[in-house]
Amino acid sequence: MSFSFKQAQQIVRQLEHLNLSEKRKRQYGILFLLASASGLRCSELFALKLNDLDFEAKTIRVDESSDQRNKGKVGPRKNVSAYRTVLLYDREGKEALRLLKNFVKNNDSRHGLIFHSNNDTPLIETNVIHDGLHPALKALGLPQAGLHAFRHGCNRRWELAGLNPAVLRQQMGHSSARMMA
Repeated sequence: MSFSFKQAQQIVRQLEHLNLSEKRKRQYGILFLLASASGLRCSELFALKLNDLDFEAKTIRVDESSDQRNKGKVGPRKNVSAYRTVLLYDREGKEALRLLKNFVKNNDSRHGLIFHSNNDTPLIETNVIHDGLHPALKALGLPQAGLHAFRHGCNRRWELAGLNPAVLRQQMGHSSARMMA
């Protein structure tokens, strides 16, 4: 299952109709669009900090992840290929970065986390799916899927755009070509 960037935009628009706080709707919307534009894993998105973003260079540095089995504790990546700088030079990437730049202007995290709970801890994937993604998907008549579907959609978009397989592997943080599917 994968979601295109266009579908991610539809999902974000549907968030407006959910019974969530305005802050949460905005946070989930940026999260879904960034996931779709960048191909980052949810554990990487949940560990993103302000100092990982370079809006001028249009890049995101990935050097930590949020361990979803340990209350979201942020720590090092599990393998060397997962440490990377993701370039967001395409139309979707530029759009996501534009929205993200506006979103982080009001960041109130003491730890610099971009996507955080009310307690200033990393978001938990099951909460994001249960509270935001699945209700939006149901309302749109789209099949139930997890946040990884945005990653698959990004990978597919870059493949169809003709991105060099070695560059695609680096962008996605894959250690081998076998993991590209």
